[in-house]
Amino acid sequence: MTSRRRASPSPPALLPARSDAVGSLSSNPVRGTRHVTQLGSGRRASAPAGRGEPGGRAPLMAELLAASRGRSAPPPGRAHPGAASGRGGAAGSGTVGSLLPPLLLLLSLSPGAEGTPPRLCGSCAGPPSNGSVVAQYCASRAGTELWGRCCVGRGSGGQRLLGLDLSNCSLQSLPSAFNEAAAAVVLDLTENPLPAIPDGSFSGFTRLQQLAVPLAVPCPGGSGAWEEVTTYGSSRLCHNQRNPCNGSEELAVPLCPENAACAPDGPGMSQCLCASPSHGYKCLRQGAFPVPLFCSVLGAVTAALSIALWGTQRRHAAGP
Repeated sequence: MTSRRRASPSPPALLPARSDAVGSLSSNPVRGTRHVTQLGSGRRASAPAGRGEPGGRAPLMAELLAASRGRSAPPPGRAHPGAASGRGGAAGSGTVGSLLPPLLLLLSLSPGAEGTPPRLCGSCAGPPSNGSVVAQYCASRAGTELWGRCCVGRGSGGQRLLGLDLSNCSLQSLPSAFNEAAAAVVLDLTENPLPAIPDGSFSGFTRLQQLAVPLAVPCPGGSGAWEEVTTYGSSRLCHNQRNPCNGSEELAVPLCPENAACAPDGPGMSQCLCASPSHGYKCLRQGAFPVPLFCSVLGAVTAALSIALWGTQRRHAAGP
């Protein structure tokens, strides 16, 4: 008797594995898949999104976000390799933390930060000498410190430049950014081969009270622009600049217009400032520009011309 063996039915084909689902998801993030667990097996397969329990939306959203960013998301239930060892987050935070001090230093040294000109403070190597008038001034004032060649004061309004020491810098002319130190109270230009200081170089230096220059260079504005001029060794020291607007006989008081007032503008220099509400050439104009009147007149003229042109063109168009 011949025995026949009945062929057992082939097992049903399993759904695509998770790796295929993740690969298809990464290549096409618009068509997402969510993962369901097959009974009797420890592997996960993919099923079309939008079916099943809502609990599978969290892995789907995580993979969609990872695919949109160009990265592969870790499988659900499996932690990130860096997170398992505790090194991933620590490395990221350490990198950011190591970059913070250089960024803060660059922001503090950026041009114009808190009123301090870094180009002048670092224009000469080394700190100021002990006998410099800038170093002496900074040491005698509370709340000040030396920053390169500058004496900086700290207050509620931030840092403010108080002194600048450019001594022994081999300067044959003043730096191009010299006007950035207009708020300085003390300046030292000694031990430099300066032939002369051009007129107007100290325009705007209204707070300057002590200026040290080489002996061959006179004080800016002449001796009459300062209350005291002394010499020591190879240097000349100019003390306390005078106000040229107080009617001094040694200084020429400018003739300002009727609606202007005299104001100091540096050693031996003055300027005429218009009194409010006067402005313009010789302070002859008063008030502000009549913007409403100008706009109304311009609008009326434009409307009238538009109506006239429209009527003219319509008449020509209606003709034979």
